[in-house]
Amino acid sequence: MAIDGLSFPPAALPPESEALRAEVRAFLAEERASGGFEPICDSWMSGWSPEFSRKLGARGWLGMVWTKEYGGHERSPLDRFVVSEELLAAGAPVSAHWIADRQSGPLILRFGTEEQRRDILPRIARGEAYFAIGLSEPDSGSDLASIRTAMTRENGRWVLNGRKIWSSGAHMADYMIALVRSAPPDPQNRHAGMSQILLDLKNTPGLSMRPIHILTGAHHFNEVTFEDVEIADDQIIGEVGQGWAQVTDELGYERSGPERFLSTFPLVTALVDKLRHHDDPAKRAVAGRLVAQLWAMRQMSVRVVGMLAAGEMPNVEAAVVKDMGTRFERESVDIVRGVLAERPATDSDDPFARRLAEAILHSPGYTLRGGTNEILRGIIAKGMGLR
Repeated sequence: MAIDGLSFPPAALPPESEALRAEVRAFLAEERASGGFEPICDSWMSGWSPEFSRKLGARGWLGMVWTKEYGGHERSPLDRFVVSEELLAAGAPVSAHWIADRQSGPLILRFGTEEQRRDILPRIARGEAYFAIGLSEPDSGSDLASIRTAMTRENGRWVLNGRKIWSSGAHMADYMIALVRSAPPDPQNRHAGMSQILLDLKNTPGLSMRPIHILTGAHHFNEVTFEDVEIADDQIIGEVGQGWAQVTDELGYERSGPERFLSTFPLVTALVDKLRHHDDPAKRAVAGRLVAQLWAMRQMSVRVVGMLAAGEMPNVEAAVVKDMGTRFERESVDIVRGVLAERPATDSDDPFARRLAEAILHSPGYTLRGGTNEILRGIIAKGMGLR
């Protein structure tokens, strides 16, 4: 499969992955039956449950692709895709470990020091260490090249000053990996002079947080401020000055996963349940079109995972999946609202009304987080040689 020069080579899930799917579904059914969780939309952003994360870790479903040396399980990326897909489709509470397992862990595995790997990766795999992302800044948005948070060398030590914003779950997480300037901006190369650093969010003098409440009133996002924070050399991830190249690889993991089109899946399934015996074929056809779109994006996502499994870094293809997936998530909310004239309410006894309310309240962020769609289209255009 190719789209104007982009490659989405075929990738099939092997029988062992499908066997794993049955195992995950059985676990989720048992958890729901016992009251372990209620499905919610956007569960990878809003479903914070360390207890549930530890249950997944005990089953070997975190750190799946890492080597056993660092607490992993040496499973294939396709196995990990199946687990992620089933958890998201069920609306399970996975946000506590999501960032750590999806991108922070792989980043440390690839670029971290041996001490960082041995200390942190096994805890992520057990569901015991949680991460936040330190990329966006006030007045920067998705233009990461314009970041101003900087660490400067003073008397043989690094000192960090600046702010990060929209840091999901930072008030509950243990660590943050932040992209910062380690050298003054270079007008000839906007991506030069950046580094990635590891920050302890629980015990770092000079680090403070301000809550940012979402439309539901929940405290989800944060603004994190650094005032003369001392950074040791062993907190640097990879090499000083190579932060941009590292974060580009990291975003390949962030943008290609099934969470980019399954955030509203519990709403779609609730709609299908509502329309199962509906006598209006036009309404049922709308649900069918939504499911068909989901399946197409799912196939593209599987193929990107196949490329990752082959050792490639399909950053442009991942951007395509995210652009299409997040637009679908946002548009599907309006489509569903137009099919059934029911009042959305987070406290309703009707699961459909609850899922619809959740999706509406979270929908403004679908096309913003992880890079706005405008930024993604610029990446795609550049990758296709159009700019």
